[in-house]
Order: sequence, then C-alpha cells, then structure tokens
Amino acid sequence: MVANDHNAYAHTLATCYVQADLEDVRRDAGALIAEFNGLAGKPGYFTKTFCEDSRFFQPKNGARVDAIRDELERKGLPPELKAVLLVSLMEAADRVDSTTGLQMAYLKEWAPRAHNDIELRMPNVLPRARHGKGQATCLDAEQAAATPVDVAYIDPPYNQHSYLANYHIWETLVRWDKPEAYGVACKRVDVRERKSTFNSRPKFLAAFKDIDRGREGKFLVVSFNNEGFKPTGRRRSARRPRQSVDADARLQALRRRANRHLPTRRAKKVGKVSHLRNKEFLYVVTPQEFEFAPDAAPKQAALFA
Repeated sequence: MVANDHNAYAHTLATCYVQADLEDVRRDAGALIAEFNGLAGKPGYFTKTFCEDSRFFQPKNGARVDAIRDELERKGLPPELKAVLLVSLMEAADRVDSTTGLQMAYLKEWAPRAHNDIELRMPNVLPRARHGKGQATCLDAEQAAATPVDVAYIDPPYNQHSYLANYHIWETLVRWDKPEAYGVACKRVDVRERKSTFNSRPKFLAAFKDIDRGREGKFLVVSFNNEGFKPTGRRRSARRPRQSVDADARLQALRRRANRHLPTRRAKKVGKVSHLRNKEFLYVVTPQEFEFAPDAAPKQAALFA
C-alpha cells in the first residue's frame, strides 16, 4: 500500500500508520513516550501562538507540547520512529484541544477536555504486512497518480477550504518551523499561498483530468461531495466518450451528516442552516481494458464492499 499527501502532517500520519511496522518501533517508541510524559512544561512558540494569542489549548498543555517537541527534535530520531512520536504528540494534543474538530476557530468557552493534562500514548501502529512494507509519500496528487498500483483512491478537497487551513496547527507541530501567524486562528502565513489546485474552481477539473490521464492501467476511486465545486451525476454513461473524471464511472451515493457551524454575532445565532445531511459520492473509474470485459462488474462491485 502507498499513501500520499502533500501536507507534512498528513504525510507523517501515513508514515506512522502505513509505512512504519510495529515490530520496528514498539520498543523505542514506548520508552520515548514514557520519557516525554515525564517532561516538565517549558513555554515557547506553541504556547504563545496557540494558548495566549489564541485559545486552542490551555497554557499548561501548550508548555508541555513545547517541551516535548523541542526534545523530540533534539534527539534526531530515524524518520519512521520520529513519525510515530509526532503522531503520539498530535493525538495527545487533539484530546485536550478546545475546538469542534477543525482549526479554523476555537470555542468561546473552554471545552471540558481542554482542562485535562496532556498525555502521550502509543499510536495503533500495525504489524508488518504479509505482502510487504507500506510506503508514505509527500507528492502533489498529479505526481502521485503515476505510482504503479492496481487501485488508486483520491479524496480531494471539495471546495476552496484547504486541509492545510483546517489543520494548520498540526502542520506547524510537525514542521516545527515556528512560522509567522495571522488572524484570530493564528494560521501559518503560507496557508495563503500553499493551496491545492483542487481548492480552485477554475483549476480543479483540469487537475482531475491530469490524474485521470495518469491512471492508465489501474482503477481510480474518487470520493466527492454534493457541496463541492462540480455538480455530480452527469456524464456517467459507461459507453460514452470520457469527457470528465466521472465519465465511464460507476457511482455510489452515501448520506453523511454535514459539517455545520452556525455563524454567531455577539453570542446570538445568525442565519439558518439549510440542511444537516449531505451526500458523499464514490466514483469507480475502470481502466480502458476492463471497460467491456465480461467480468468487469464483479471487480467494480468489490470496490464498494
């Protein structure tokens, strides 16, 4: 299995959960987690940015994050072991944050969990796979599309909101570059420039087509959303020429709870929520050589299981 993402925090998560093998990291990671849990707090960049200039974490926990992250960097660990420790720290911070999940904003009042003391735990790293070691890459989707695999799955942004902006704190925690921040949420300044082409209405369809061209010889599975840039459900006939990424595709629609945050002004609700559920569309695009093969349907159906 190969997992890819162009953001550093997501690449680190994939290195931990796809590339690293439990047998290789369990002993050292366990010892380091115990060591880091014993460190006293030492306020630094993280505390000032995300606990004082903003209110994502209690200062006591921010100071612990600063101390642990500095020590982790100082040790110069091998990449896979470092990824496991970074994920342990990310997940520990996530358990004591004061948000509704995304890091575009923090809660006006402290979430109850934010008062807890941060504690690192061993991530659920998987044992070595029977069919070989996994791999994590950090490429743009267009580059990753050329990876020689049998099935490629892509979960792109649906609209102008980037994953980097939604999870900017984890990006800073992983990179530990202590960037200049802006706005109430103290986002990294590069959030303004480091947008995926899928975040652009004029560019995202061309980006899909680039991936479609690069997928030769493999199935392509694409998840999308009815709140995204492009309306779904068009040009899906299996016998029509490919005109877009959803041509020659089978479609599965899944209902999901919509992510809704009602805007407020001076503690009063503003506006109305139009709907609380949306549709997630799962497209399965077949390789040319399987398009009219007698056994194509069972292979496609298996991807929905």
